[in-house]
Amino acid sequence: MQIAKNTIVTLTYQLKNLSGDVLEESESDSEAISYLHGGYDGIFPTVEEALEGHQVGDEINVTMEPEYAFGEYEAELVRVEPRNLFPLEVSVGMQFEGSPEGSEDYMLYTVTEMTEDTVVVDGNHPLAGQTLRFEGKVIDVRAASADEISHGHAHGEHGHAH
Repeated sequence: MQIAKNTIVTLTYQLKNLSGDVLEESESDSEAISYLHGGYDGIFPTVEEALEGHQVGDEINVTMEPEYAFGEYEAELVRVEPRNLFPLEVSVGMQFEGSPEGSEDYMLYTVTEMTEDTVVVDGNHPLAGQTLRFEGKVIDVRAASADEISHGHAHGEHGHAH
């Protein structure tokens, strides 16, 4: 079966930076990911486009510029906040939900630095601003069920559980 709209695609992958460092990966078939193919936002659009028409056993290598991966780095998403706004046990790497100034939308902020009086939080994804390489191998392709199509994602093994 070829990958086309409304198929469930299961693949193993590696996400690397341009230096070749592995940033994320599925180390075995049991850690594979599955998504509903066809514009449902289950995987990077550039990767989905590269997978179109492929079948089990095929491999792809895609280079993604920042705007097609985790976005450009936005300096205005870095904020310095008073230390007393955070729990006593706050530490670098912790994440908090908050909204950018002047917005009602919530986003995830990561603590990047701390002093006795301040906490620096960054709303950028840790990989924002980076060009990335996605290397994937298709290990399964099947027709999506009506439920998967109506929900907009894969169910079952490697997919979403309800």
